[in-house]
Amino acid sequence: MTTYTALTTTMGREVAEGLAAALEALQPEPTGIGVFEVEDGSGLFEVAAYFTDPPDRAGLAVLAMVHGVKDFNVSDVPDEDWVAKVRRDLPPVDAGRFFVYGSHDADKVPAGRVPLLIEAAMAFGTGHHGTTLGCLLAFDRMVEAGFVPQNVIDVGCGTAVLAMAAAHVSPNVVLASDIDPTAVEVATVNVAANGLEGRVRCVVAAGFDAGELAAAAPFDLVFANILKGPLIALADDMARATQTGGTAILSGILNEQADAVSEVYARAGFNEVRRDSIVDWTTLTLTK
Repeated sequence: MTTYTALTTTMGREVAEGLAAALEALQPEPTGIGVFEVEDGSGLFEVAAYFTDPPDRAGLAVLAMVHGVKDFNVSDVPDEDWVAKVRRDLPPVDAGRFFVYGSHDADKVPAGRVPLLIEAAMAFGTGHHGTTLGCLLAFDRMVEAGFVPQNVIDVGCGTAVLAMAAAHVSPNVVLASDIDPTAVEVATVNVAANGLEGRVRCVVAAGFDAGELAAAAPFDLVFANILKGPLIALADDMARATQTGGTAILSGILNEQADAVSEVYARAGFNEVRRDSIVDWTTLTLTK
């Protein structure tokens, strides 16, 4: 069955969310509506609507005009087994000692590697994206140099792949936190699938002030693979939550944003040890 998407962009969350609300009254009704912030720090938002029947193009044009946004781009989406497609397009990932794979590639795990199972349907945070891969490689480099973290947190954990990697090295329970309850549910499922129950504790939390996180601080290793804005907002809190001599591995940073993030963290008491770029994304390794 063919489905349809209608996509436009606009500056600012308020306009985007207002347009999304107006789309709900369109006939035929969209089966889903999404508002997504473009991850480049520009403040640009995408507004997308999904339809099972051909959308009212005239109605979309009127909504675009009323809300002062670009005309909607309407596309047909052919019926396809998307999970099978993701499996084809996302092969296993080598990240030093870590090997990230889906269950369909379980027979490809090399001997002597640390296996991290992330299902194909959970695409972001599988290790294919430059931000996650950068964090895994940075951590692998530290472990290769003899580092054994004792108290680790993965902030904005998503699939919890970074927390699970740390749990294979640290002798203690690793914390994985996210502001999104759905992400924490996904993380919990992944932890169980990897046989790491009792080794990784997943919690819903915003920042370091949440009770369980505050009680566990200070950390000797903090992963924060989020975005430039939240990273900058967390700098002072992260400094307080990181022990002297501890390490922060930061990503979700576009290459052109790296200097600004590093400068903010320098003022908070961190020294940049290394930066690595994978395609458009930079990973910063900092010590306090």
